[in-house]
Amino acid sequence: MSHSSEQTATFDARTELKEGTRVRAETRHFEFVIDEPESLGGTDAGPNPVEYLLGSLGGCLSIVGRVVAGEMDIDVAELAIDLEGDLDPAKFQGADVDSRAGFQEIRASVHAELRSQDGAPVSDDTRDEWLARVEQRCPVSDNLSGETPIALDLS
Repeated sequence: MSHSSEQTATFDARTELKEGTRVRAETRHFEFVIDEPESLGGTDAGPNPVEYLLGSLGGCLSIVGRVVAGEMDIDVAELAIDLEGDLDPAKFQGADVDSRAGFQEIRASVHAELRSQDGAPVSDDTRDEWLARVEQRCPVSDNLSGETPIALDLS
């Protein structure tokens, strides 16, 4: 499948604030709830925004991992990614602090069982190449590691 750089795909979502910190989100034909844990003033009706961010990164790395493996003629027998990040909630809570509001760092531990077409485990070099390609091509990783302009307007 070849794509020219002139083609773009536009994705969209809509959110609506409900009671407290509960948010109803929708995209395409899906609907989901975003909320804060009780410890941060929410009702724990769903994952919070940064938990969805971690899940989005893991999901994107997994999907791109499958695509890249197919291109490299290798099979993903198993793929699990443990993700965690640390953030200081002080800025979110309104404190005048120098720390950023978002994650200081996101750690993603990839557990992958990759096999060649004959079922044998792939070499360490092949694993490293696969992971490098995955990281390079993951749109969510790209958005998180690079500065993505956000055009925020009030209507």
